Amino acid sequence: MHSISEENYIKAIYHLQEGQALVSTNDIAGRMKTKASSVTDMLKKLADKKLAEYIPYKGARLTENGVLCANQIIRKHRLWEVFLVEKLDFSWDEVHDVAEQLEHIQSPKLTNELDKFLNYPKHDPHGDPIPDSKGNYEKYTQVALGDLEIGQQGVLTGVVNTSRDFLRYLDKHEIKLGAQIQLLEIEEFDGSCRVKSDGRELYISKQTVESLFVKIK
Repeated sequence: MHSISEENYIKAIYHLQEGQALVSTNDIAGRMKTKASSVTDMLKKLADKKLAEYIPYKGARLTENGVLCANQIIRKHRLWEVFLVEKLDFSWDEVHDVAEQLEHIQSPKLTNELDKFLNYPKHDPHGDPIPDSKGNYEKYTQVALGDLEIGQQGVLTGVVNTSRDFLRYLDKHEIKLGAQIQLLEIEEFDGSCRVKSDGRELYISKQTVESLFVKIK
């Protein structure tokens, strides 16, 4: 059993340590919006529980148990997002804050039954992979929409920006995960693009292009 605060730190370190040997105390403090001294106290607690390795004045990394714990928190979060969208008719811009609360429920049986009830989804409403009970998840290559060649197409698989305003913008323009999207033209002046999404042509900004990921068939 871990406290909500401990789980939030574990998840923060997990996201920060991707591609890094150690995560600095200041980086964690920035992510958690707290003081470095508070981070140090928490890292010592996580180290005592064998969930993190803490090296004073250098930083920390999750242990194998810490990574597994992080994956289970993420698994619960993303399963609840699927449930909220598919079963309770939440829109994809509404689910994150609710799932942030639900992810701390300490019941492996509930999580497993939820997974079964939802027919074992592989991705959440934003296209992020859902780990299984052992921390494994589907991996595939995806690229930024703007990295496609002119005329090339793929399947929209994820979004980088999950802010409510951006997701509502995508809804307004009927840009959805799973859509076939083709890059038709890139404007040299501002980097905006003309694309075809499920048969409809539209112009989208450079910021939008950089926030969309596609899988190439």
